[in-house]
Amino acid sequence: MLRRRWFGVTLLLIGALGPALAATSAGAAELRRPNVIIVLTDDQGYGDFSCHGNPVLKTPHLDKLHAESIRLTDFHVAPMCTPTRGQLMSGLDALRTRASSVCAGRSFLPRGVPTMAEIFAANGYRTAMFGKWHLGDTYPNLPHHRGFQEAVYHLGWGITSMADVWENDLFDGRFHHNGALQTYKGYCTDVWFNLAIDWMKERHARGEPFFLYLPTNAPHGPHWVPEKYQKPYQGNGPAAFFGMIANIDENMGRLDQFLRETGLYDNTLLFFSHDNGGTAGVNLYNAGMRGRKTTYYEGGHRAAAFFRWPAGRLLPPGDIDALTQVQDILPTLIELCGLTKPKEATFDGISLAGLLRGTVRELPDRVLVVQYGQRPVKGDCAVLWRKWRLVHGKELYDLRSDPGQQNDVAANHPDVFRKLSEYYDRWWAGIEPNLDNFNPLSLGADQENPTRLTAADWANVYCDNMRDLREGVKRNGPWHVLIEKDGEYEIALRRWPKEADAPIRAGVPEFKAVVGGLPAGKALPIAKARLQIAGFDETRPVGETDKEVVFTVQLKAGKTVMQSWFYDSAGQELCGAYFAYVRRK
Repeated sequence: MLRRRWFGVTLLLIGALGPALAATSAGAAELRRPNVIIVLTDDQGYGDFSCHGNPVLKTPHLDKLHAESIRLTDFHVAPMCTPTRGQLMSGLDALRTRASSVCAGRSFLPRGVPTMAEIFAANGYRTAMFGKWHLGDTYPNLPHHRGFQEAVYHLGWGITSMADVWENDLFDGRFHHNGALQTYKGYCTDVWFNLAIDWMKERHARGEPFFLYLPTNAPHGPHWVPEKYQKPYQGNGPAAFFGMIANIDENMGRLDQFLRETGLYDNTLLFFSHDNGGTAGVNLYNAGMRGRKTTYYEGGHRAAAFFRWPAGRLLPPGDIDALTQVQDILPTLIELCGLTKPKEATFDGISLAGLLRGTVRELPDRVLVVQYGQRPVKGDCAVLWRKWRLVHGKELYDLRSDPGQQNDVAANHPDVFRKLSEYYDRWWAGIEPNLDNFNPLSLGADQENPTRLTAADWANVYCDNMRDLREGVKRNGPWHVLIEKDGEYEIALRRWPKEADAPIRAGVPEFKAVVGGLPAGKALPIAKARLQIAGFDETRPVGETDKEVVFTVQLKAGKTVMQSWFYDSAGQELCGAYFAYVRRK
């Protein structure tokens, strides 16, 4: 029993003029396979478009795309980014894959679940992604491990996240190219689009069909953006946030111009969306919706969804009001592009190809569940059916008469309340037994040795940004790990990452970025470090100048749990080791 959802992020699917490959799906026999581009923006909300009525923000290029596209007007993603991204890549519900949170050991897909990139690659496409991945920071969870032949990306949720490069910036940032750290000149969003356009030029010159995933880290914070983009909005809304969207819009114009000038425009399947509900802009304008990012009201998970494929024999541009979700995108692309689906692949989403072509007038009557979470609990969700919304398991809203979700009508419609509650109970019963079966972090693999672990992956704990680190927050949690091979392992515990080159007890200076920065890091009176893993439990002193405390442990292959502690001289716990470097010797 699989179900579908969508992700609120800007997805751009572009089909381009490539070699004439035989299409295998129904209705595609005489069409060349399109190139596909998905553009996914981060933390942009449904109301952050001038075409959706925003009274301040100007998005002329996105408005043009809106006018040229089929628009899914009742399209839903998760209320936070990783769950949406996992659902997009897998076609599966976030709680089913357990990639259900932005950190807390729940931000990567299980091994063996085919990804969108792996499916396109297996069908002869060249594949690439540039930007925000946020589905794992170590082997085998990075994009170049999950089907992308070319990948340039930052780690974690973004720049200044716990997992990202120490003192990274949105200007002249240091990003990973298939695992190798490099510096890229320019503003981050410009970098992603420049890399994408250069890569597409090469694919086009070689006549290679391509799948491009372009997930921007903007307009997620930190809201550091060139002055010229934010200046028009100063004194009239969240200027830096709107400036980041203005920059995205400009890059969308560049991308559109490139497609037209190269002849790729007509046979380009373009899908654009964003990864969750609104954030910095909701107080100004939220398209009449209640809620925002992280919430289960419409404003938390309803997202823009634009499909454009001029040569694809789709319906003319216009609105389709069917209930759809991000989990539908992968099965839809498989059918539209004539791809062969892996035998092991199952989806919670369904194909929307017939709806987009006009060969199907409406989708099957279905119920969708929107749920994510650092520690998911029963009832913390939204259940969607037609225009009904069951929120938190107890509030019922009829969007036909109450789009702002102000009037709970559960008492007036017990039949609808019962139908949605019973559906959710069945869905939860299929999900719940596996929820705490964490997807483990790999240690000692030949493909990555050593491995760096961060506090972002402590199970069921939120400790995921550089401000937490610099503040020295009193948090701790275990890492769920998979020891790949028997052997002797060296495990180094650190308060600061290696790049900081700072003693465990010491503070660090403030970081001044091109625009903005981070506060100085506090010193902590750490006197002892403890490591526990697979029956090993040892405590060692921390000296004044020690930058790490190293333990040597004999480990057997298999799943286990690892945890660390930092204590003061009185034996009081201060925090866990925010970083651990693990090497099989």
